[in-house]
Amino acid sequence: MSTLEIRDLHVDVETADGPKKILRGVDLTVKSGETHAIMGPNGSGKSTLAYSIAGHPKYAVTSGEVLLDGENVLEMSVDERARAGMFLAMQYPVEVPGVTVSNFLRTAKTAIDGKAPALRQWVSDVRGTMENLRMDPTFAERNVNEGFSGGEKKRHEILQMELLQPKFAVLDETDSGLDVDALRVVSEGVNRVKGNTDVGVLLITHYTRILRYITPDYVHVFVNGQVAEEGGPELAERLEAEGYDRFLSPA
Repeated sequence: MSTLEIRDLHVDVETADGPKKILRGVDLTVKSGETHAIMGPNGSGKSTLAYSIAGHPKYAVTSGEVLLDGENVLEMSVDERARAGMFLAMQYPVEVPGVTVSNFLRTAKTAIDGKAPALRQWVSDVRGTMENLRMDPTFAERNVNEGFSGGEKKRHEILQMELLQPKFAVLDETDSGLDVDALRVVSEGVNRVKGNTDVGVLLITHYTRILRYITPDYVHVFVNGQVAEEGGPELAERLEAEGYDRFLSPA
């Protein structure tokens, strides 16, 4: 059993006009096996939370802690955070020219486990996982995300998650740009990982459609860099019906 604990997190982002405060004291705890949906309007700080946890250099943590089983991940380098069990599925996955998917995945697995996986079993695992995600096996020899469609990039993110088996996965708008079929396939992949491991999930989304496939245990509404309301799956249903107006309207 692992715990990811975010304590009073304050984060600034660098802009052309200087630092801009985005997160204004976020408190959130995720335990193994739990799924937490982070919802909120544009600009509320959802992606800032994701990138701050992952260690993006553009985001400066001005105060607070992010503890993974008591260890402050903010004091770790990006690769140390990954080896400790953190995983980020990006909203806009980047292309990596010259690095094939197969080499990227095996290198990542080796770095996390401290040893290279047995080749025959690894090839079988990769093929089986790609088949489950309905990915053409030829993608293994293509450069990472180069020429991939939006849906293919998102499937590749979940492929990584399935094979690397992190302790905690932050999924930043994984549903963005997906058609109905791709959304279902990606959601099934997340649910497979949850069914086979104790991964804790932070699922960041604007909309409830992905929550029809991945049922959250908790829902947190972000507004102006803070958690404005928390609840169970019923809170997502209320947001679907009412939107975010009640959080944004003047008192």
